Amino acid sequence: MRGTFILSLFSLALSANAVISKSKLTTYVDVLALDNSFGPVKEAYWTGYPHHRRTPFAVSPDGKSAYLAYLDSSETDVHVQKVNPKTFKATGTTVTVTGGKEAGGLVAHNDGFAVLVNEAMPSGTTNAPPSNTPVPALYRYTDGKQTWKTWLGGPGVHDSEGRAASPDMNGDLVYSEKAGLYGAYFVVTDYSGDASGHYGDSIEYVNKNGKLVTIDGATSAWGCSHNTGIAFEAADAAPFASICAEDQGAIWLNTKGQGMMNTGVKISNENTTNGASGEPMGGMSGSYSALARFADTSRYIFAWVSRGAKDVTENEWMGDGYTNVQNRTNGRNVAFSLFSDKYTKVGAQATSKVGAEDGDSQVNWITSGTNDCSNAHVAAFGPVNAVVTWEEISNPTCDFIAMGCRGKFAGTHFQEVNKKGEKVGVSFSSDDIYVAGDMVTFNEGLNTAKICWPYVSMDWDLSQAVGYGGSSSTTKKMSFACLNRL
Repeated sequence: MRGTFILSLFSLALSANAVISKSKLTTYVDVLALDNSFGPVKEAYWTGYPHHRRTPFAVSPDGKSAYLAYLDSSETDVHVQKVNPKTFKATGTTVTVTGGKEAGGLVAHNDGFAVLVNEAMPSGTTNAPPSNTPVPALYRYTDGKQTWKTWLGGPGVHDSEGRAASPDMNGDLVYSEKAGLYGAYFVVTDYSGDASGHYGDSIEYVNKNGKLVTIDGATSAWGCSHNTGIAFEAADAAPFASICAEDQGAIWLNTKGQGMMNTGVKISNENTTNGASGEPMGGMSGSYSALARFADTSRYIFAWVSRGAKDVTENEWMGDGYTNVQNRTNGRNVAFSLFSDKYTKVGAQATSKVGAEDGDSQVNWITSGTNDCSNAHVAAFGPVNAVVTWEEISNPTCDFIAMGCRGKFAGTHFQEVNKKGEKVGVSFSSDDIYVAGDMVTFNEGLNTAKICWPYVSMDWDLSQAVGYGGSSSTTKKMSFACLNRL
């Protein structure tokens, strides 16, 4: 017992003193052969700028299996490939969710997986969305066979509030073993009721048996208006930790209230123009690995990109407590925020004081340069440290006040931070590694010290819209990268 205690102290000390570096970044280039072709680039809303099409990735609790989900290059059918978590090579047979239009989240179990997709409802379904507009659905597969399927929108789900569809599967799926619940958070557009034709978001819970359950104070039929970014992470009980970026001027920790009300916590003031707020959580295909929980604690960490905020004015349409701001910078910088639990931000909220010149004094910035930063993600190594990653564009051209920018790709950057809100060591970058899928923490015993994610090895051109020469090729190979801390 004494030897185990000493070893634990030694391991904890080693964990505290270690710092990530480029030498601890390992790549597995083109290691996974896909049975079907995949288009790795998705055009951003409005601008058409290239974004990584998300490839959800998850590892089972026992660490013996992993799964990768991807959309067929035909843009119909979601494929889920079992992966060896040590070699990242394919194992078993590919499962295909026929008719799936996008993969919106993945949970691995010891005996299979659950995957969130959107798909058209069967022909002839009463009160289905018009024009075969896709609806979110959650699938559970056990040992390669479908166990159940649960619709998360459409007829029979919140009929009285307004039936919902999801033309774009911008969302995420998480699971809590302690709660026995899956949680899904996704953008919706209603096609009936008072909000018909408008966009918002929905949070839904499903139990282990595939039953959609309505939980007071957790389930939400309609939360943040024109949601431009989602961050979601499991908790020991519902509601799960949730964050939204809305179209009125703020990013909210909305675990309490599930909307954009003052019952939540204002994380950041953001300029919003024409319903957009600068793609703080990645924009199209971007709502993944933006919120992480420190292992064995109640603490969370959130990462996003922002142009900062100045010149706070009243949002007269929304009323007291709601504000508008102007951008402080041309390009976006990377920020992170800490939460002591799923309801509570560490430090001050973003100001709602009308007339304030400074609207971002509470922000904990990682970068402060003139480059434009995008595609921010975060993952925790364990209970103390985390890594924040992002992409940069040098000498950016930012044609749109509340959208993305274009310019020369200046690498994917990595910065270690800790639970105190401090940067640890210095950042480093890579020119040929990208974060295009979920960042997954691998449990390696006492010290959780490895984070891995999927990406496609390719030339990454951020200088122009996809339709004007940007990459739109397909691939049948997937790469992985892992960042070790020890």
